[in-house]
Amino acid sequence: MTQDNDTQDDENGIETSLADLSKAEWRQALIAQAEAHGMSQELGKRHFATFIDQKATLLVTFETIQGIRALSETAQPFGFDMVKAQGWSHLCLISDGDTWFRDEEVYAFFDQLIDDGFFEDFDRVLFYGAGPCGYAATTYSVASPGATVIAVQPQATLEPRMTEWDDRFSEMRRTDFTSRYGYAPDMLDAAAHAFILYDPRQTLDAMHATLFARTNVSRLRLPFMGGALQTQLIEMKILYRLLSLAGADKLTEREFHRLYRARRDHGSYLRNLMAHLDQNERFYLTMLLCRNVTSRMRARRFRRRLDQLEHQAQEGLFRPPPPVAE
Repeated sequence: MTQDNDTQDDENGIETSLADLSKAEWRQALIAQAEAHGMSQELGKRHFATFIDQKATLLVTFETIQGIRALSETAQPFGFDMVKAQGWSHLCLISDGDTWFRDEEVYAFFDQLIDDGFFEDFDRVLFYGAGPCGYAATTYSVASPGATVIAVQPQATLEPRMTEWDDRFSEMRRTDFTSRYGYAPDMLDAAAHAFILYDPRQTLDAMHATLFARTNVSRLRLPFMGGALQTQLIEMKILYRLLSLAGADKLTEREFHRLYRARRDHGSYLRNLMAHLDQNERFYLTMLLCRNVTSRMRARRFRRRLDQLEHQAQEGLFRPPPPVAE
């Protein structure tokens, strides 16, 4: 593929930046890039697939054009970072907007992969997606029995008769979620293990997560992280590490919780936790939190709140925790 000033090849020959291209130019550049190292395939008007053929571990990601261009500084699919870091092979299913990948041509694509024995060529297969793409990662994982699945805030289904309590996606009410590759929790029966990540304080996400209860599923709770978990995991620099562990068949609930200790230094989590404690008038605990945070990092908001709490404690409004020993 011919390079221009906006793109550079990395050491694997995979271009590292497609930024500053128009949507049409970006799509063509991504397809050409894939065909130089594997293949691509159009899947109707709203979907296409790219494949980078490298080592015997395969990462399958489901992503949207809008998400790729918003989240990546280089406008590369999420999985390309793992391709570069690990040398893995990468199959990327891309949609224009949130479609939940409910499309006959996508079904046919996975049917053909199964018929061709595509997944059998790899020693380990890992499926990943977030939100609507998390639904797709769980449901299409059935095409590769024994795969590992990581899904962030996935929906189990949007079939109105089953999830009428979820009013977020009314535009999808007429979409078929009952036919092939339909109910995501059932599609995980053939997986080696699946990890469902969600914030239990996000009620609708938690209700979907409950539907994934299976013996081969770990539901990993991330309270006070909010409704944009994938972004938070990237900012904490643990999402790639989770995928890397999964690709090496080393991801466990214990390993997840070890990595998740990174939240102790993550501003968004700490602010959400403080807001929750204040809302519930847990001033004793809020003071402990502010002390801990200000002892470890520069955090003006927590320092101001600590000063306020110390003043309120002096006025006898609540009993403060004992002072920290020097």
